[in-house]
Amino acid sequence: MALDREKLDNFLKKHEKTDRNHLIEAGYLINNPPEKGTDLITEKYRSNQGNELLILAKDVLFALLFGDESNHVKFTRIEQELLTLTVPRFKSESLNFMKATTEISGLGTWQDPDSVSNDSRADNIILQVEYGEVEGELIGDGIVTSLSLINNLEINEQILYARMINVEQSTLIT
Repeated sequence: MALDREKLDNFLKKHEKTDRNHLIEAGYLINNPPEKGTDLITEKYRSNQGNELLILAKDVLFALLFGDESNHVKFTRIEQELLTLTVPRFKSESLNFMKATTEISGLGTWQDPDSVSNDSRADNIILQVEYGEVEGELIGDGIVTSLSLINNLEINEQILYARMINVEQSTLIT
């Protein structure tokens, strides 16, 4: 992928505002995909173009979290951040490409105002991974955009909860 600031900036400009409606109108999502907050969006609900975009979003996310010179990812990372991502257990396979994560089981409660996906003691997986951030928080912006695409093309949650915080000290050596 040879990801660097310029390529990430182009990815952000192209996909930062991409939402489910745009994906349907542009033909990335097809065949009336499941309502948000219900089932996964499987391959039958994505066009070839949609499948390619999903692969790209996962590749970008992987590169942002784990990439270095060995896989042609070139960023000057200046601080450590911690990404915490909460996903329903039955949808967590969508992120099985992520390595070096900590998985924690968690029961969640979600009261959907539209009563589509109320969860009482929902079985969730909480994924945590440390990553290096660059000046200007560009990596974090890329993570949010990638996760948004992955959510809208596969995970299909009404709200995919992800949080990034600065890590003051860590035993991870970069």
